Amino acid sequence: MPEVSAHPRFARKYVRISEASDRRGSAAHRERMLAGLSGRVIEVGAGNGRNFAHYPSTVVEVVAVEPDPYLRGHAERAAARASVPIRVVDGDAEHLPAEDAEFDAAVFSLVLCSVPDVDSALTEAWRVLRPGGEARFYEHVRDENLLLGGIQDLITPLWKRLGGGCHPNRDTETALRRAGFAVDSERFAFRPMAWLPPSAHILGTASKPEGR
Repeated sequence: MPEVSAHPRFARKYVRISEASDRRGSAAHRERMLAGLSGRVIEVGAGNGRNFAHYPSTVVEVVAVEPDPYLRGHAERAAARASVPIRVVDGDAEHLPAEDAEFDAAVFSLVLCSVPDVDSALTEAWRVLRPGGEARFYEHVRDENLLLGGIQDLITPLWKRLGGGCHPNRDTETALRRAGFAVDSERFAFRPMAWLPPSAHILGTASKPEGR
C-alpha cells in the first residue's frame, strides 16, 4: 500500500480502494506472495492490514510498520483478528524500527511505488534481514512496452500528487537487484479497479545471500 502519512485524504480513500482491489484479485495475489513464509517477518507499509489474513501459521510474529495513523488504526483492528501474532508499529520504509539481521523475511505489498527513496527502503530491508533471508513482494511496475511505459512516465508527475505519492513508472525489479538481492519474479497484467486499464505487476521473492 502507499506510504501515505503525508497524504491523509488519500489514506482514507485507500481503505476503500484496497478492499475493492482485493475483490478483483489482489487477495489471491497476496495469498501467493505470502505462501510458505516462516519465522519472524517485518511488513513494510502495512497500510490497513489487508495482508494479515493471508499469513501462514508457520509465521511466529509479524512486525507491521505503518506511518499513517489512520491506516495504522485499521491495521491494529485487522491484527486483532489475525491467526498469527501481529504487532503494528509506527515507522517508515527508510528508517525501520528494527535491529540488524532481526528478521527472516520482509514483505513489500504495493508500497515500493510510493516510498520517497526506493533504494534507501531496500537498503533498510537488507539491513534488518538475516543472511539467507528473503523479501516477498507484490508491486505494480513500469510496463515493458515502450509506448505504455512512456505514457506512465508522462502521467507520473500528476499521478503521484493525486495518488498518495504513487509512481506508476518504477522499475522495482531492477531496484531489488541493485540492492544486492537475487530476484525470482513473475510479471502479469492486472486491473485493480474497474476504471483503470490493466497494468504491469510483479510478484516474487528477493533473496539475501548467505554470509552477507
